[in-house]
Amino acid sequence: MSDEQKQILQNSLWAIANLLRGKMNPDDYRDYILGFIFFKYLSEKQNIYVTELLQGEDETDFKKVTDTETLEALREECIIKLGYFLEPKELFETIAEKGSRKVEGKSEFILDDLQAVLNHIEQSTMGEDSEEDFAALFEDLDLTSTKLGRTVSARNEVIVDIIKELHKIDFKLEDLESDVLGDAYEYLIGNFAALSGKSKGEFYTPQQVSKILAKIVTLGKTKIKSVYDPTCGSGSLLLRVKREADVSEFYGQELNRTTYNLARMNMILHDIHYRKFDIKNEDTLENPQHLDKRFEAVVANPPFSAHWKGKDNPLNSTDERFAQYGKLAPKSKADYAFVQHMYHQLADNGTMAVVLPHGVLFRSGAEGVIRKYLIEDKNALDAVIGLPANIFYGTSIPTCILVLKKCRKATDNIVFIDASDEKHFKKQKNQNLIRDEDVQLIIDTYTNRESIKKYSKVVTIDIVKENEYNLNIPRYVDTFEEEEEVDLLEVSEKLVMIDQEFKMVDSAIAKFCEELNIPKPF
Repeated sequence: MSDEQKQILQNSLWAIANLLRGKMNPDDYRDYILGFIFFKYLSEKQNIYVTELLQGEDETDFKKVTDTETLEALREECIIKLGYFLEPKELFETIAEKGSRKVEGKSEFILDDLQAVLNHIEQSTMGEDSEEDFAALFEDLDLTSTKLGRTVSARNEVIVDIIKELHKIDFKLEDLESDVLGDAYEYLIGNFAALSGKSKGEFYTPQQVSKILAKIVTLGKTKIKSVYDPTCGSGSLLLRVKREADVSEFYGQELNRTTYNLARMNMILHDIHYRKFDIKNEDTLENPQHLDKRFEAVVANPPFSAHWKGKDNPLNSTDERFAQYGKLAPKSKADYAFVQHMYHQLADNGTMAVVLPHGVLFRSGAEGVIRKYLIEDKNALDAVIGLPANIFYGTSIPTCILVLKKCRKATDNIVFIDASDEKHFKKQKNQNLIRDEDVQLIIDTYTNRESIKKYSKVVTIDIVKENEYNLNIPRYVDTFEEEEEVDLLEVSEKLVMIDQEFKMVDSAIAKFCEELNIPKPF
């Protein structure tokens, strides 16, 4: 599929999303649009697989299969392969065709059928290995919500319009060489994040930032055993790592229930088999779900300076993730708590990269103690990368990336990169953009560990110690631009000329005033 065709698909899906724009806020209609796209995907994915299974049978059209024994055999195969099963009457195509029919001038009622189908997708997985991955997956699609319309009939018309428009689009799932629908889904998620703005845009990490993190943790590798994101949001960062290397297992944890559902949909829609991912819905700091595992790649964009229970939870003081540092991260700033958690989960041969607010580089108190321990006792810090301001949906503040490893040598240095200058991003009205060439410069500089004037500096641990473990980037990367020298003699001569010009103008004005017989203004 060409880039032009991909763009057409993205635009078509966004046009459907706009059917609800203005009727409700983006956080609400996002769930309906993405949920129905996912339902269509599940339906078409199963239809393709079932068509293969029916080759050579008397009836090869799944929609026409009525034999109970055949349907049960197909169900068993689908549960093993796909993790779920839809009966012929439950296919997206069947629901769309019913909604297209008119009864007394109105679309045929489909809300009850649709709700039953969504419930059955979940029910079909009960007792199976895929049960946890599909449980309550469609709970945010409230077909009874008055946000869709004040009457049942009005709600039905809105849903029918969406289903009918989606039915017109060919997802081209047979095209195994491309991740077209996955790209389109990411495009929609990004658009919804932009519309949600500062209140709810935290569920999505901009693709260029994700690309930097993913390239760093996969550097020099074509295969990764496992990747983990403790604050995975919609799962976009995990999926970005998949683009850089062949990943065997995906792990994540997300506190927000709606976003957790979106992450699971996103993984399945990107053709990640349900046995290859494990996304949990819990508070990562207070109730971690994967503590028994260590991961080769760890990435995250945690909520900046979030509140956590810290000292209010006495168990945190003895928690193996935090106890050795001697201090807990401040209750009002959980940034280093996330860093400690991620580092604890990192495998010995792994790399972690995390996006954080600039304050983590220099704030004192407990954070200063933790920072010193990571650098001096653990020798964990491998790089500090300063990013431009206003590149995230949730905040306009400048941010940084910390890169940590477990098996650094005692003589290893730290690379400081300042990518925050306007030369290294594209300034835009609403949100600044890190371009591909900017990403590549960051990766090349980190890979080669080189000092570049006014951009990067390779620093020894001893120098960081001399700076009392303050990681503020300007301490190491000098970006000061000297002002051009001023020729005072030339300035003086210009002032004389200007003074002469003023005198000539004053003389002309005085002459005009005399001719008009009016007082001079000076």
